Amino acid sequence: MYPCMSQSSDIQHFNELFNEYYERFIRFALSYVKEQQAAEDFVLEAFTCYWEKRHQLSPDSKPPAYILTIIKNKCLNQLQKQKLQLRVKEELRDHSEWTLNIRINTLEACDPDFLFSDEIQQIIDNTLKRLPQKTRHIFSLSRNQGFTYKEIANKTNLSQKSIEFHISKALYQLRISLKDFIATLILLFLF
Repeated sequence: MYPCMSQSSDIQHFNELFNEYYERFIRFALSYVKEQQAAEDFVLEAFTCYWEKRHQLSPDSKPPAYILTIIKNKCLNQLQKQKLQLRVKEELRDHSEWTLNIRINTLEACDPDFLFSDEIQQIIDNTLKRLPQKTRHIFSLSRNQGFTYKEIANKTNLSQKSIEFHISKALYQLRISLKDFIATLILLFLF
């Protein structure tokens, strides 16, 4: 459209363009995005964009081609967004499937007799015996007798930070001693 056209001839030309191409452009967009509302929105947005920029276009530009380019780009953006969403859904599905397989495999490998075996109890007992007496006593007060850190601190005349240190030290030693069994134990009590 030429910049010297009057407002009324602009409107008339736009209406002719709209009436001639609107349905065709909707069919074009619909053939890609497969959603009527999205196709209509893209076409109307493209016509609006053309109307707002019509005086900035070069005189040799073809309005239908300009409008169709906008529609094409909107359809491409929509399809790329859908592709990304599908990829994310696939990755989530794959992750869920992987997690499910881990749970199935762990459960199949779970041997209750082994988990509650004398061997594990022996490892725990030996580890606790190797701890310094104060650490072993504090750990026993916490785990075997159920005292809180504050109660243990009052009972032993130590700070709560000291109690936390001794408990952490005992747990660290147990983790090292039970490293081969921890994964199975964690899975047992998490799932």
